[in-house]
Amino acid sequence: MKPLTPVSPTARIALGISFFALFIAVWSLATFGGFVSKTFLADPIMMVKSGYTLLTEMDFAKDIGMTVWRVLGGFLLAAVLALPLGVMMGAYKPIEAFFEPFVSFARYLPASAFIPLLILWAGIGEAQKLAVIFIGSFFQLVLMIAVVVGNTRRDLVEAAYTLGATDASLVKRVLIPGAAPEIAEILRMVLGWAWTYVIVAELIGASSGIGHMITDSQALLATDQIIFGIIVIGLIGLISDLFFKVANRKLFPWAQLGK
Repeated sequence: MKPLTPVSPTARIALGISFFALFIAVWSLATFGGFVSKTFLADPIMMVKSGYTLLTEMDFAKDIGMTVWRVLGGFLLAAVLALPLGVMMGAYKPIEAFFEPFVSFARYLPASAFIPLLILWAGIGEAQKLAVIFIGSFFQLVLMIAVVVGNTRRDLVEAAYTLGATDASLVKRVLIPGAAPEIAEILRMVLGWAWTYVIVAELIGASSGIGHMITDSQALLATDQIIFGIIVIGLIGLISDLFFKVANRKLFPWAQLGK
């Protein structure tokens, strides 16, 4: 191994699978070996059986669908509003000076702290859960996008003006295309954060969703169901992450050069 030396795709897959295999082996040793009580940590086989029961007898697929819908709804709403504001802040310094102090302040506020207020304002329906995800994602997206756009290479900006670009065309043809690959990576990362917000939102005042199932399972000390719910979240997140990576490689092939 050498620092920053890439590995082949085959080796990357093999190493990734190896870690999961090692993790399951340690988990199995801890539970089947009697080192940890199954009351506090279910073994892998018990977890799989409980997962099958949840999917076939307890309509858990509907809970999964509701959680996915909430994540996508809140995240897409945040992205649609954050993208233009972030680009404008990165491109125009007066706009950045106007919005940046508040955005920097707001992004440190934990989304979960707003849940009591959101329940008062919007009740315990879907609006409250979407709002939690929106608050947790929007301000992070705005600031990160603004930084990426603002860091566009100055030689590209000067070259565009030399060739007769207007302010509007500079933003449209230089700043946005130049920042697009990094913006896509930002969206990928923040989507992962959105999953943490939705589970928090579903832990309180929800009648459906993965978080709701986890809360009910906790009351019954059903660690097998809790672990299955957590694993489902991880699998969905992994699939969405891989989708973003593949889409980014297809849309921005030039950004992969040198990696």
